Amino acid sequence: MSNAELIAEQKEETREIIAALLEDGSEPDALYTIEHHFSADTFEELEAAAVEAFKMGFEVLEAEELELTPEEGGGKIVCFDAVMESALNAEVIDEQAEKLIALAEKHNIDYDGWVHTSSLAKTTMKIMRMTRSNSPLI
Repeated sequence: MSNAELIAEQKEETREIIAALLEDGSEPDALYTIEHHFSADTFEELEAAAVEAFKMGFEVLEAEELELTPEEGGGKIVCFDAVMESALNAEVIDEQAEKLIALAEKHNIDYDGWVHTSSLAKTTMKIMRMTRSNSPLI
C-alpha cells in the first residue's frame, strides 16, 4: 500500500472512530493521549525514528521487544510509541499520523496505527491497527 493510500484509509477510519467515540459519550474537547505505534525487526531500525519523533514534539516511550504468535507470523519485533495530547479532532490526528507515516517510510519501519487513552479515565481503547507492509500488527 502506498503512503497516499495509507493516509487516505487512515483519514476515513479516524473520522469513523471519532464519530463512534463521540456517540458513545466521549468529550470532544477533552484531552486524550494519542499513542502512535511503530514497529521494526531491530532496535537499531527504530532508534533514528524515535529520535526524530522526539524532535517533532512527541513523547517517545521506551522501545519494547514483542514475541509474535504463530498466527501473527511468529518471531520477534521491536516497537515504540510516539505520544501526544490531543482532543478528538480528526484534522489534528490526521496531521500527526501523516507526519509519522512519512517518518516511518523515511526510516523503513512500520507505522502500526494509533490508540487513545483518556486523560481522565486512564483507560486505553484500541482505535486502529494499520501497517505499511504485510508484517504482523502489534
